[in-house]
Amino acid sequence: MEKLRTNFAGLELKNPFIVSSSGLTDNAEKNLQLEKAGAGAIVLKSLFEEQIMWQSAHMATDDYPEANDYLQGYLRSHYLEEYTKLVKETKKVCTIPVIASINCYTDKEWEDFATILEQAGADAIELNLMAIQTSVNYQYGAFEQRHIDILKHVKAKVKIPVIIKLGSNLTNPVKLIEQLYANGAASVVLFNRFYHTDIDVDKMEYTSGHVLSHESELSNSLRWIGISSTAVPRMNYVASGGINNGKAMVKAILVGASAVEVCSVIYEKGNNVISSMLKETCEWMDAHGYENIEQFKGKMKARDTENVNVFERTQFLKYFGEKK
Repeated sequence: MEKLRTNFAGLELKNPFIVSSSGLTDNAEKNLQLEKAGAGAIVLKSLFEEQIMWQSAHMATDDYPEANDYLQGYLRSHYLEEYTKLVKETKKVCTIPVIASINCYTDKEWEDFATILEQAGADAIELNLMAIQTSVNYQYGAFEQRHIDILKHVKAKVKIPVIIKLGSNLTNPVKLIEQLYANGAASVVLFNRFYHTDIDVDKMEYTSGHVLSHESELSNSLRWIGISSTAVPRMNYVASGGINNGKAMVKAILVGASAVEVCSVIYEKGNNVISSMLKETCEWMDAHGYENIEQFKGKMKARDTENVNVFERTQFLKYFGEKK
C-alpha cells in the first residue's frame, strides 16, 4: 500500500490510519498487534495528571499532611515510571511512530511530562487539551490563550513534534489554529471527544451517554478542517471522531487532513477493521485514478473562507426547504 503514504506532523507514515489514545494502546503487545493489523501510527493512552491527583486525594488523610505530600510525589513518580516503560517497550516492538499523550492542568506538569516522555523515546507528544469554561468571571479569549501558553511552555522544553488535540468548544478554531501554527505546533487534531452526559430518570442520577463515537460526529471535523486548511494551509490536520470506514477516511483527506485518528470502530469490530478500511480507501483511489494521497488531499476544502457563513446558511435552507 505504497500509495497510502502520508506525512503527519513531520513524521512519515505508511498510511493515514492512526489509532487514537485509548485503552486499545495501553500496553506494548496490543500496540504490536495494531501495527501488524496495518496501523500507520499509534497514540498511547493518555497520562492524566488529574488521575494522579485524584488517587492521591482518595488515599489522603487529614491527620498527616506531610504524608499526603509524600504520597502525591510517590504516585506521580509511579505513574510517570509506568508510562515511560510503556513508551520504551512499545518502541522496542513497533516500527511505526509512537506518540505519547498527556493531559495536565498545571503548567509545570505539561513541561515536565513532555520532557520525560521525549527522553523515553516518544516520536511526538500529543497535548490532549480538554476543558469547558463555566465561570461567570471568564475573560473572553483566555481559554484560547491558555492553549497557546501551554504549547509555548512545552515547545521550550522538547524538540520532537508537538501535536495539539482540540476540543470543539471554540468560538473560532481557525484563529486559534493560526496562532498554534505560529508558535510551533506540528499538527492539530479536530476534535477531542467530550464525555457524553446522560441522566437515569428512574434513579435520578447522572450516567454516561454514548461511549463510542457515531458516524454523524465526522461532520464537525469535515467542516472545520475544510475551512482551516484553506485559512491556515501550512498547518497539518488530523480528523478524529466518527471515522468508521474507508469512505470516512477519504472524506477527511478530501477536506485537507493528512491522517485520521480512529478508536471506536476498533472497539466495535476488532483490529481487522484497520486493513478493511485501508483496502476500501485504496479501492476508491483506484476507481478515481489517484496514485497517492497528495493528489486528492484538500480537493474538497473551502475555496472562499470569507463566504463560508453564506455557504452554510444556503445549504441549511436548501436542506430544510426540501423537507416536506
